[in-house]
Amino acid sequence: MNLDQAHRIAALVLAAGASSRMGGQHKLLRLIDGIPMVQHAVAAALGSRCAQVLVVTGGEAAAVEAALVGAPVSIVRNTEYEYGMSTSLHRGLAALPSDTAAAVILLADMPRVRAAHIDRIIAAFDPDHPAIVVPTHGGRRGHPVLWPCGHFAALRRIVGDTGGRTLLGALRDNLITVAFDTDAVLTDVDTPADLAELSSQRKQLC
Repeated sequence: MNLDQAHRIAALVLAAGASSRMGGQHKLLRLIDGIPMVQHAVAAALGSRCAQVLVVTGGEAAAVEAALVGAPVSIVRNTEYEYGMSTSLHRGLAALPSDTAAAVILLADMPRVRAAHIDRIIAAFDPDHPAIVVPTHGGRRGHPVLWPCGHFAALRRIVGDTGGRTLLGALRDNLITVAFDTDAVLTDVDTPADLAELSSQRKQLC
């Protein structure tokens, strides 16, 4: 029996933001390589060793959910998304099956994260000695982060427009870092300038 069968790991994709800094079309619907940004994050989660993928929607929920029609994911709609990221975290955690051993928290606006990155993070998780697993690049902490179920209660107590990062300092003795040679684990898209920079980088790789 492999780790995923004996110790259920879920992927929780946070896709509920209002996209207020992008201007115009919701950023998760902007096309990257011909498909909406949100599909990149979901495809990475689905291609990984995670046993289940949940997507939390909020801003432009109907349109974001329409972009995911046919994908084998569970949708959790956050009607309180305007109160910040913590509300999406709460909704997503509440929807996880009771046998979930850990959750990989992904941000839907990080389209360069791939399934292989998620799997490296999962590979560092030891269910017998569960610790938070955080990717790093150049000494900086990034995403996605794997949270063992023993920390779910603390995550549910977070309030405001913030996620689990606020807890990491206090939990540094229960934390494993995985160093990546790519900045994909740091690169998110919030503004038109971010999107333009991402497009430029991708063209240079072609």
